[in-house]
Amino acid sequence: MIPVGVVVRRVPGVTRWAKWSWRAVAVLPGAPDADWVELRREGDSVEYHAATVPMELWRTDTDAYQTALNTDQPSVYIVMRETPEAEEGQQLAVHLVTASPYDAQDYTDSGEEIVERVPMPPQLIAFLRDFIAEHHEDEVFVKRRRDKHRMDRVEDGKGDARISQMSDVFRAPRRKAGGLH
Repeated sequence: MIPVGVVVRRVPGVTRWAKWSWRAVAVLPGAPDADWVELRREGDSVEYHAATVPMELWRTDTDAYQTALNTDQPSVYIVMRETPEAEEGQQLAVHLVTASPYDAQDYTDSGEEIVERVPMPPQLIAFLRDFIAEHHEDEVFVKRRRDKHRMDRVEDGKGDARISQMSDVFRAPRRKAGGLH
């Protein structure tokens, strides 16, 4: 587990329905605790150190971390939730920081959370590579074999078991007596 600070940028919205537009723009590995500390202001654009949350790494997810490192731009994913009852300018709560693209995809499925992809800093890339080297275990591929169960003993095609029939219900229809006209 490593503490990761999340930098969020607030810019004016481009429509009359959204006063502000929020976007996670960076992470700070090893950052101290923070609660919406203003880092930089340029006109109406403001960057905040919104929160510091622990990024947990799991031994079973090393394949996902390897996938994240093998992309063109290694990234971490920040999951945020809207908190309408919060103070003005702090309507988001950082819920999670993950290096797994699969976890991030799971959070996007609900549509409730905001998931942002942020470039992974070099220190985090090195930390993740060390973690993968220490904990990764290749899964052995096991080909599935058919059961030894005999399939020729089943009498399929007899129709509904509650109705007694002497023959197959999928038989061809009989010709009428009298032939074709």
